[in-house]
Amino acid sequence: MPRIAPAGRAGGPPPTTRELLLSWCWVVGGIGAASVLAGLDPTGLLRANLAGIAAILFVLVPDRKLRERGEGWSQYGLGWWGLDDARTWRAWGSGAAQGLLVSLLVLPPFAAAVVAATRLAGLPGDFHLRLPPGFAMAALVQLLVVALPEELFYRGWMQTAWARSGPTRTLLGAAVGPGFLATQVLFAAGHLITLQPWRLATFFPALLFGWLRARTGGVAAPVVAHTLSNLLVLVLQASLAPPG
Repeated sequence: MPRIAPAGRAGGPPPTTRELLLSWCWVVGGIGAASVLAGLDPTGLLRANLAGIAAILFVLVPDRKLRERGEGWSQYGLGWWGLDDARTWRAWGSGAAQGLLVSLLVLPPFAAAVVAATRLAGLPGDFHLRLPPGFAMAALVQLLVVALPEELFYRGWMQTAWARSGPTRTLLGAAVGPGFLATQVLFAAGHLITLQPWRLATFFPALLFGWLRARTGGVAAPVVAHTLSNLLVLVLQASLAPPG
């Protein structure tokens, strides 16, 4: 991951809606352009690295804005004081534990609903629990290349910036600020780069990720929940795959 802005003090007015929307356009536009170019690349090298390109954009675009403002990621949910500082381990350990706990409460019922819906729809193939090939590497990629960069951008940069612009409301024990729903809508809309309308359903797990960000005060919990959600989808796809 690229070097990110150091800690700093939040000063001055919060980022404007225009700044946030422009940063989203830069990221999504950059990923879209890379996807188009990947389709023209005969070597397949660009397509194989699209996830990495997206991760860099998710971090670098808001990081540049933070540096211009003289701020650091610590004001946007990234609790990081170095590997040798106990505060880092406490922040990430507590956040990860909360993300894991909420995931254990939410994801099993979701998985059961997916399996039941598949059977009701009469789709071919029965459920046989199996891991997809290369699951360990997939877990690492989902954590470091997908969930962490996306959470830094959406729940760290965008949701936090919008929350600073006005009063908050309490939602199940979390102080939710302005732009909460807009952040999750943009998260879902950003997935339409693949031109698969069903990806708009990512709006619903985004509500959970956003709530965890507001409830815990950091991005560790939503990073864990995001990672586990994506891995569950991979496991369900492998476990429901028709014989062949």
